[in-house]
Amino acid sequence: MKHTPAPTVLTRVSRCALAATAAGLLAGTAAALAQPGVAPADTTLDAATLQQIQQLGEQASAGLAPGALRVEIEPGRLDPRLNLAPCQRIEAQLPPGARAWGRTRVGLRCVEGEKPWKVYLPVTVKVFAPGVVAAAALPSGTVLRADHLTMAEVDWAEDRSPAVANASHLVGRALLRPLAAGATLHQGDVKQRQWFVAGDTVQLVARGRGFSVAGEGQALSTGIEGRPVRVRTDNGRVLSGLPVGLNRVEVQL
Repeated sequence: MKHTPAPTVLTRVSRCALAATAAGLLAGTAAALAQPGVAPADTTLDAATLQQIQQLGEQASAGLAPGALRVEIEPGRLDPRLNLAPCQRIEAQLPPGARAWGRTRVGLRCVEGEKPWKVYLPVTVKVFAPGVVAAAALPSGTVLRADHLTMAEVDWAEDRSPAVANASHLVGRALLRPLAAGATLHQGDVKQRQWFVAGDTVQLVARGRGFSVAGEGQALSTGIEGRPVRVRTDNGRVLSGLPVGLNRVEVQL
């Protein structure tokens, strides 16, 4: 079993193209804040800025099927109690550790004005793409079948646990919580599978840039889906990888 590619693609989008989307949002907000006599708490995004965000969202879908990904940005509001000094130039940036993904915030800093200041604007980044949803209400403990599941457009950024792009990866697995009809299936919603135990012989697939090498090794711990495991190779080297199937471990070099 291989990892579904969609979470990887969307994670890359969140760190790169969506960061640019947030930058476009910030540029428009900063320009509005720089207008004389405009109170920051009353700032709204103009049509040109919204169009720029839409264009950046379309650019974020590069590499995916046309229409497979849709980005929406929902800007929040600054604290209405703020009373900031006039500013001629404002710099906007994502705070250290922040991602242009889900609920986040962006920093606005006055660099040319009577008095320097810095504030944070809350934003919500939504990333819509195909994902698996419950075809009907399902109680906790349900062992999933194909007819329990269907595909729909879902917000991949709404939850810390990634959505699932392939229904076949869920069939036969038990739900850890009840789901309403139409609810998105996340990786954390199903019980993790155990692929092997310590001492078992496992097939190793080591992947690097432009190559892959296969071999065998001995598992040094239980192989639980999504949890790193150590494997000792025939020459005594100990590698760390991820269980990806029955007696299979994938190692990134």
